[in-house]
Amino acid sequence: MILTDLKIKEAIDKGEILIDPYRPECLGTNSYDVHLGEYLAVYHDDILDAKKHNTVNHFEIPDSGFVLQPGELYLGVTEEYTETHKTVPFLEGKSSIGRLGIDIHATAGKGDVGFCNTWTLEISCVKPVRVYAGMPIGQLIYFQIDGDVKNYYNRKANAKYNERTIKPVESMMWKNKF
Repeated sequence: MILTDLKIKEAIDKGEILIDPYRPECLGTNSYDVHLGEYLAVYHDDILDAKKHNTVNHFEIPDSGFVLQPGELYLGVTEEYTETHKTVPFLEGKSSIGRLGIDIHATAGKGDVGFCNTWTLEISCVKPVRVYAGMPIGQLIYFQIDGDVKNYYNRKANAKYNERTIKPVESMMWKNKF
């Protein structure tokens, strides 16, 4: 079941959801709008290796914006730090972003109960498009869970994305054993 605006606000008031900064005007009917942070990143190497730590180059989006290019994978980050303790958050692109030909996530739209961080975005586009820090980029949708949680994400020993950051985080797939 998806939480409505009133249920999201109730969960925020109870401390079950944290959004920082929280802006009441960003609360929609059944979602919360999030914004593009000030940093983007691109991988150093043209060929990525799932078993290797692929490093990135971070850069700040200038006030004049930055033009995304098709065929390039950009890592972005939300301005908002979030915590979810009793719901499952899903991040989806805003329809206005989709209409500009921008995808904000390749496959990683679902968070976990206990996720506490900013959201790294896997950004790609179909045409060159200028983006700006602070622009609305996506929306968080919260789903109720059924049952108790044993392994909260922020308490898992092998959680790879717990370190709080304001910059996009590269893939940590290399930390998996395969």
